[in-house]
Amino acid sequence: MSQSPSEEVSSPRREAAAEPVPAVPGRLIALFAVASGMTVANLYYAQPLLSDLRGVFHVGEGTAGLLITLTQVGYVLGMVFLVPLGDRLEKRSLITALLTVTTVALVAAGLATGFPMLLIASLVSGATSVVAQILVPFAASLAPDHARGRVVGRVMSGLLTGILLSRTVSSLVSGVAGWRVVYLGSAVLMALLAVALRLALPRHAPTTSVPYHHVLRSTAALVRTHPALVRRGLYQAAMFGAFSAYWTTVSYVLTGPRFHYSAVGVGVFALVGAAGAAVAPFAGHWADRGLTRRMTGVAFAVAAIAFAAAGLGGHSVLLLGLAAVALDMAVQTSLILGQHTVYQLDPLARARLNSAFIAIFFVGGALGSQVGSIAFRAGGWSAVSVFGAALPVLALLYWLTERPNRVTRSA
Repeated sequence: MSQSPSEEVSSPRREAAAEPVPAVPGRLIALFAVASGMTVANLYYAQPLLSDLRGVFHVGEGTAGLLITLTQVGYVLGMVFLVPLGDRLEKRSLITALLTVTTVALVAAGLATGFPMLLIASLVSGATSVVAQILVPFAASLAPDHARGRVVGRVMSGLLTGILLSRTVSSLVSGVAGWRVVYLGSAVLMALLAVALRLALPRHAPTTSVPYHHVLRSTAALVRTHPALVRRGLYQAAMFGAFSAYWTTVSYVLTGPRFHYSAVGVGVFALVGAAGAAVAPFAGHWADRGLTRRMTGVAFAVAAIAFAAAGLGGHSVLLLGLAAVALDMAVQTSLILGQHTVYQLDPLARARLNSAFIAIFFVGGALGSQVGSIAFRAGGWSAVSVFGAALPVLALLYWLTERPNRVTRSA
């Protein structure tokens, strides 16, 4: 009888994995949430700084944009090559090592004397900021089965809050103390976080001892073995694409002739979207109650309606804000429901499953950001709204092809 990808690398520890899992202390869940938010924020600090960096390093718009692109490329590389190590190495030590590298890279970025140095430092910090995606399956592994959705939901609320607040923090700090302090301040936070996690996290034995290239091969095999993984990845690719299209282009609207917002004003507006993180615990509760499929469909519908409202909100900052909250809540709900499903596919391969899941939908986010920018240049905010609404509608149509409980059963 042939073995599944996870059995190929994990069978020696299957007996240990069956032991009862105690409840996760609330303070540890809070630490997971804060750490996830702080590390993922490193991917977004640069977005409101591009105008300042163009002047400092005397580069054009296209060259400055490479900073965002390479940070995201680094993140994808980290998802593919570093996150699977969460199954291969002891997690606490791996997290400490990655945060140490992140700290060094952020110091290099803050002290950069030329734009190439800043690009390289951002590529490295982007790759090692995948610590957030090691912490989430780590938390899921520590949680008991009946509360796994709620635990993941609380950790993910911290992650989403980090994404949404990063632009605001970056804008405010750079406005007061300069762009270098943004990077150097984050480096200090990463160093403190490395120490805190090293002291607080329990040791967590790896689930496999096979060579690294076998781990990578098994990750690819998991994609072929579990249709639910691909389906949930495509669902979230559409949602994250809509999310990226909105937040990449809304700043053009806010700083345009209608509203005349400053960079700091755009950062403050991003605070509105942070309210979407409040849905995370509820999404985890829905997952634990077996409402994954139903609430996934609701999330797609809400996201489409949010973008329809955003299209009308080109002349109303209130509508833009309400659309941002609704969209962020829908994206967060879909993400947590997807992770809950994916983590059930194989308890011994959660880091590798999460790596594949995030990599699939991150491609959607990158495309959403790029196509959203093209749509804005071609047809303004109305074109972005049509594109943004189309993505969750397509996901909803794909959702209709899913037989009830099919994904859950495969989990």
